[in-house]
Amino acid sequence: MKQIYDVLIIGAGVVGSAVAREMARYKLKIGVLEKNHDVCFETSGRNSGVIHGGFAYEIGTLKAECCVEGNLEFDQVAKELDVPFKRTGKVLVGNTDADYKSLQNTIAIGKINGSVGLEILDKEHLHELVPTVIGEFAMFSPTSGIVEPFHYTIALAENAKMNGVDFYLNHEVVGIHREEDGTYTITTTQGNFSTRWVVNCAGLGCVKISDMLGIPGYHIGGTKGNYIILDKKLGPLLPMPVYPVPSSTYMGIHVTPTIEGNVIIGPDADRVDSFTDYSVAQENMDFLAESASTLWPQIHKSDYIRNYCGIQPTWLDGNGVIKDFIIEAREEAPHTINLVCIESPGLTSALPIARRAVRLLSERETLQPNKNFNPNRKGMVRFSEQSDEEKVRLIAENPDYGEVICRCETVTKAEIMQAVHNLLGVDTIVGIKYRTRSMMGRCQGGYCQMRVAEIIQEELGKKVTDVLYARTGSNMFTGKVRE
Repeated sequence: MKQIYDVLIIGAGVVGSAVAREMARYKLKIGVLEKNHDVCFETSGRNSGVIHGGFAYEIGTLKAECCVEGNLEFDQVAKELDVPFKRTGKVLVGNTDADYKSLQNTIAIGKINGSVGLEILDKEHLHELVPTVIGEFAMFSPTSGIVEPFHYTIALAENAKMNGVDFYLNHEVVGIHREEDGTYTITTTQGNFSTRWVVNCAGLGCVKISDMLGIPGYHIGGTKGNYIILDKKLGPLLPMPVYPVPSSTYMGIHVTPTIEGNVIIGPDADRVDSFTDYSVAQENMDFLAESASTLWPQIHKSDYIRNYCGIQPTWLDGNGVIKDFIIEAREEAPHTINLVCIESPGLTSALPIARRAVRLLSERETLQPNKNFNPNRKGMVRFSEQSDEEKVRLIAENPDYGEVICRCETVTKAEIMQAVHNLLGVDTIVGIKYRTRSMMGRCQGGYCQMRVAEIIQEELGKKVTDVLYARTGSNMFTGKVRE
């Protein structure tokens, strides 16, 4: 039996989840189809976590417009969704006359785009802001900030779910057919769905879905960015993101603090054909460290705790320049909204992009407001962030707060239990990791990963051989060594 919807959104990254939340403001039956076992599993969860200021994008583009809009509203958005956010500011550091002229040009572009408070700092003021940086001067962007991309995407999806949106994880779309009555039948690996509208938010799969919708002609490639994560002990040395002077197509290898206190080095930018190869080569790590050390010489291999990479869907014109976001409703594919080439600054721009998708829908049919829509979502209580008095109170109310599962990040059993019973029904090891930060510390799960697997097994009634690390086929166990 087909599930019947007014709108089906394909893709549950940050943009797909934002579109789901914004469409939930109206009386629509909405579903989200995601091929992975969790939201934010690809591009949305594999980036620097920076909320950009909007000065780095060509004047008049959707990227510039949506980025500035998203930046300026983010304090309110973070408050509504209970997502940790720090408006740290950001510096673009230079040393030469050419660098200085480039930064002046960046400020001029930024002001036209609507970026706020951009200014050139001399060496003295630069080192007052970031004492450990190397540079003669810098452009300062006071509205730039940092957010945890996992938590933000999960919060958008959970808020959409709270407002009636259905999420179907592990449902890869393999076919789309327009019926004679104008509705669409969407075939997935887990069954068929019927809908009046289709919204393509498939990220790296956007061209595949666009072709299925009857909108051919898009050709994207992948831009792979590699990263190194450094130990939290270096966090106090980096109060804000530090970037080099950017080129016309690339922001350069930068150094970024995270919400949790780590430091991230990267990314580089390699053009790739594979959208599934997340390996990080040693030569890339060496290049990242060497390049970033010219800005911030605190990088030592002894402080590496992990590497990772992300792949962005990039569409280049004939001159090799990255093209703008595509947000469209085409007459040759009625009742579809097509989002193509949503790359950086997609994290900052997710809600502005979503509102433009809703606008396209509202221009084609009358939407009735959902008076019961609630924009607020309460996040998980982080035991490690509480005062001693609050910790005592939490343990008295729930003894599971007194049992630490992840020692590196001080994540308690109570938090693991909340994550296991999450609103979206995610039951993988990585899903629990994203929600709690267990397995993200210095030992990378050496102590807690097996305990998390055991809790998933016990709480959800799973066989030990059915516990997945992340993807289909990533079974943690094949059986017992001894019976």
